[in-house]
Amino acid sequence: MFCIKPHFAARPLLSFTGFALVLLASACSSPDSNGRATTGVSADSTATATPQAPANSPLQVVAAFREPQIVGVAVLPDGRVFGDFPRWDNNPVNPVAEIGTDGSVKPYPDANWCIWNETVRNEPQKHWICPQSVYADKAGMLWVLDPASPGLKGTVPGGPKLVKIDPATNKAVQTISFPESVAARKSYLNDVRIDTQNNFAYITESGIGALVVVDLKSGKARKVLEKHPSMLADTTLNIKADGQLLRDPMGKQAAFNADGIALSQDLQYLYWKPLTSYKLYRIKTEALRNAALTDAQLGQQIEDLGKVPACDGMEIDAANNLYMTTFEDHSIKRRTPDGKIEMVVQDPRLEWPDTFAFGPGAMLYVTNSAIHKTPTWNKGVGKQDQPYHIFKMKLAQ
Repeated sequence: MFCIKPHFAARPLLSFTGFALVLLASACSSPDSNGRATTGVSADSTATATPQAPANSPLQVVAAFREPQIVGVAVLPDGRVFGDFPRWDNNPVNPVAEIGTDGSVKPYPDANWCIWNETVRNEPQKHWICPQSVYADKAGMLWVLDPASPGLKGTVPGGPKLVKIDPATNKAVQTISFPESVAARKSYLNDVRIDTQNNFAYITESGIGALVVVDLKSGKARKVLEKHPSMLADTTLNIKADGQLLRDPMGKQAAFNADGIALSQDLQYLYWKPLTSYKLYRIKTEALRNAALTDAQLGQQIEDLGKVPACDGMEIDAANNLYMTTFEDHSIKRRTPDGKIEMVVQDPRLEWPDTFAFGPGAMLYVTNSAIHKTPTWNKGVGKQDQPYHIFKMKLAQ
């Protein structure tokens, strides 16, 4: 089967020469899959050529982790940085952590939340089971989305949840549990955006393919647009990373449904796309908040915004530029309001760039999760040849 790729009128965003490249890799530490702290970032035995930073790369290393795999990042207005390390191929000691300025990892909000074993099976709402997303809202609150599906093998009963944490006290102040009608056993709650003006949360569900709309005042959640075409992977495509198809240990090709999500700065539009797809969609948030609308009525309000690169994470700036972690060519691109695709940065260290976060000082943070080199999506063989990172870069004003 041919690999179908769209052609984009990509043009450089700006010259980044002069930005400092800060390498903190030697100072980082992280728990390994057995709970030990690992320091340094020496290459593993499968490495052949560890990706090197281009001379003019704007990406600064905030932290680097040999293991476990990092996926999400969130940055508070005061600059505090948080990461999440899902229980996929690893069993991280700190699945949600605050990342210190020296790259250190501190369990968050405390060590008890980070425990998940037989001793706490009866309280799945009080522990991180397989956290997928951390997100800082406009009010400075931190949210953690836990699909509770360790190893991507199905949800733990009573485990799927959205938790609000007050960073001033480092305490959970709200926990919204999702019933099986919203988060089915084969579901995977993927990413979240918070509407602080209307007190709603919007979540992509990539296991079956849907959106979840949460009324944060009542704590009630609705699953909408389940298996709508805009939610589903395009199985006719051969989307690749490092030129290779993603295949599980049984050789099955990956097909990821609704994944990337972004909320416009004016809170009027929600954007999303299936990961294995070249299509971008949006809908007015007003429609999503209207519980009286049927899926058919919602479907009529979805806007097909045309072709964009395959990407994992998305975020929107104040000028309505949509940033995308475009993993097929180790890059970050953005879609301008008039639909043009622009290259922001291309760097071989962006091995599967994953999740964005905006930070103070017009900084854009991004993780690289190297999903395509993990055993789950590399035919059962781990071939990670560089650390997982949190990067940051200055955006043009």
